[in-house]
Amino acid sequence: MTEKRMSRWYFGGLASCGAACCTHPLDLVKVHLQTQQEVKRRMVGMAVHVVRNDGVLALYSGLSASLCRQITYSLTRFAIYETVRDMMGNTGKGPMPFYQKVLLGAFGGFTGGFVGTPSDLVNVSYKHAVDGLYRVFREEGVRRLFSGASMASGRGALVTVGQLACYDQAKQLVLGTGVMGDNILTHFLSSFIAGGCATFLCQPLDVLKTRLMNSKGEYTGVMHCLRETAKLGPLAFYKGLVPAGIRLVPHTVLTFVFLEQLKKYFGIRIIS
Repeated sequence: MTEKRMSRWYFGGLASCGAACCTHPLDLVKVHLQTQQEVKRRMVGMAVHVVRNDGVLALYSGLSASLCRQITYSLTRFAIYETVRDMMGNTGKGPMPFYQKVLLGAFGGFTGGFVGTPSDLVNVSYKHAVDGLYRVFREEGVRRLFSGASMASGRGALVTVGQLACYDQAKQLVLGTGVMGDNILTHFLSSFIAGGCATFLCQPLDVLKTRLMNSKGEYTGVMHCLRETAKLGPLAFYKGLVPAGIRLVPHTVLTFVFLEQLKKYFGIRIIS
């Protein structure tokens, strides 16, 4: 008899919250960089600027909204992806083909992106997540809470394909070599690859989404924002790519390391 552990549906949300606490300062700096109209500061310069003006704790401004986002967005996409994957894996046909992982990741990410849109919206300019959600709902209504939902859902689909589908595939390939076992080094390597894939896939949409959510009415919609950004050149879509990678890759690594540890010690025991 062999024993393995399966993830519980909420483990992805918990792991993502742990990772968010570690990477939030980098995320904050990335948003500041993307909202510059002209390139005046790089990553380190922007971090120093924030600390000088507002203090060290300013790097954790908006942490409650970030955690709220993980509890909605990440918990939803992980729950969908891992639940369906494990159900299909129990049929005895072996691992899912990569294209099925991509489709499942896209669906889970799209759904998670929609669910997480309100918490994404209040990630800036409010005292904390509850304050932001309440004020937006009271002053502008439910529709405003889901402003930018199409962009957030599209980005969610791309990130989830890059993270979850690519992580599963990378881990499967690494274990298939027989050189490495199912240990933390394998989890690190696989999640590092997944983080790179996710960063490359989602950066253009990430730039557009940030511009739209911080706009004061200068854009009439997604296509208008796309055209205006395109006027700045193709590299404008990858503005902040390095800090995005520096934030997203560690976030991905930490998420999957935490997730694998949660699964190892608190997962559902399956004896076969």
